Amino acid sequence: MRFMVLMIPGVYQKGKKVDPNFVPPAEAMERMGKFNDELAKACPIISLNGLHPLTTGARITFAGGKAKVTDGASVEAKEVLGGYWMLQAKSKEEVVEWMKRCPAEQDDVIEIRQVFEMPEEP
Repeated sequence: MRFMVLMIPGVYQKGKKVDPNFVPPAEAMERMGKFNDELAKACPIISLNGLHPLTTGARITFAGGKAKVTDGASVEAKEVLGGYWMLQAKSKEEVVEWMKRCPAEQDDVIEIRQVFEMPEEP
């Protein structure tokens, strides 16, 4: 089974002043790198990446049959993804146990979702 694991940094949680240029400190990145190395020994990692700051992205919203694009620094968000892992694992429980070891910061949130796999066509 494949799982998408999403990191929502605490600095982007609602009620906090958002720094749109937030980049984790080098020490935090080093701890995360070590965690990822250990994780890779237990679960095949299909992909993993941190994401650039909010100011470099865009958000598209849909209303009334139209798409509205809001660029980087203008985006107002209560929760912003900081990075992700795409993992191959035997079960959700296996992923949960690994993610409980993640060197997350205060108020960070990790969301785990199983990937919906379309049946192969005959």
